[in-house]
Amino acid sequence: MMRDEVKEGDLVLIYHSSCKKVGVAGIAKVTKEAYPDHFAFDPESDYYDPKSSPDNPRWVMVDIEFVRKTQRLIPLTVMKAMPELENMPLVKRGNRLSIMPVSEQEWLAILDKEKLPSQR
Repeated sequence: MMRDEVKEGDLVLIYHSSCKKVGVAGIAKVTKEAYPDHFAFDPESDYYDPKSSPDNPRWVMVDIEFVRKTQRLIPLTVMKAMPELENMPLVKRGNRLSIMPVSEQEWLAILDKEKLPSQR
C-alpha cells in the first residue's frame, strides 16, 4: 500500500500507539512518494534486513511533513464506539497496522471528534 497507493500531497493521520494515551494526535502530509528504505541496507541499523538490497529492496518509506496537532487527542476508545468507523481496520480486534486506508467519510468522522461537544 505504501509503495503503490500513497501519493505526494496525501494527508495522513498521526496516530500515537504504545503509550498511555492511544489515539489520533495530528495530521501530516506526504511530501515524497515511496522509495527504498536505505536503513534496511545498513548492517549497523536497527532496521537492517540482509534479504533487502538496493537492486531488490524489500522495504520502502515515504517522507511526510507535520501539518498540525489535532485540537485534542482522539482516543482509540472513542473511535471504537463510532458506528461510522465499524469497518475501519484500526477499530477491529487484532488489527494494529502501521498504515491503512482511511475513507473520506472516516476522515471527516474522526476529525469531527477533535471538537469538544459544545463545538459540534
